[in-house]
Amino acid sequence: MNGLWIALGVVVGVPLLLWVGLHVPAAPFPAFPNAGEVSETVPLPAELPEPVARFYQTVYGNEIPVITSAVISGRARLRVAGITFPSRFRFTHMAGQDYSHDIVSTIYGLPLLRVHESYIDGWSRLELPFGVTEGEPKIEQAANLGLWAESIWLPAIFLTDDRVGWTAVDAATALLAVPYEEGEETFVVRFDPETGLIRFLEAMRYRSETSEGKTLWINEILAWDELGGVLLPSEATVTWLDEGTPWATFRVEEVVTNADVGDAFE
Repeated sequence: MNGLWIALGVVVGVPLLLWVGLHVPAAPFPAFPNAGEVSETVPLPAELPEPVARFYQTVYGNEIPVITSAVISGRARLRVAGITFPSRFRFTHMAGQDYSHDIVSTIYGLPLLRVHESYIDGWSRLELPFGVTEGEPKIEQAANLGLWAESIWLPAIFLTDDRVGWTAVDAATALLAVPYEEGEETFVVRFDPETGLIRFLEAMRYRSETSEGKTLWINEILAWDELGGVLLPSEATVTWLDEGTPWATFRVEEVVTNADVGDAFE
């Protein structure tokens, strides 16, 4: 009988301990040590699709800052192999060019999984606990889309980078063309008709280096708040269409722009 109770305790207790550990929030990364300043602005272009012009007037007004770098930090919940882990993240961008990702997933607040991902000069490298993937063409297509999707935290670049273009669709939708290799990729951008803020960025993206085809990749912005003195997304999810539910939820706590981020790319 004692053995039965022990077995029952294990069956109930282990999942309970795991559940508790997965609900202890990850500690954030330390605040980024130096902030830059916006020293240059450009006028809001006169001929933009209606929802795009409304969005930029809401976020910046009629003067668009020139942003050269950004550090985006916060906490997340990331689903890995069917288990959702509390995590912390720091995304460092050379605007429109390169990025470096540092992600730590935790249990009971203790580091469990570490991921470092970079996309520099068109070359991708993904360092996972179980191996390294780099230079895979399909991963580089995905990484390039990631670079531009994360640029929603420095949205001025969608106007100040002359490689980027907007095309009208309707009063709440526009197409965003971004550079990739010798051509371009396209996001469908959907705006909230009430607030004028971006709600969705959608694109066709490879999920892995072995993917036979692209899958619709949906970035949904759930909330906007003032970060670094600018109205920016504070909560967003990422979903593959065929999975139906978000595999990642990001809650952004700090955005620093135009800082010296050279150390992240050494």
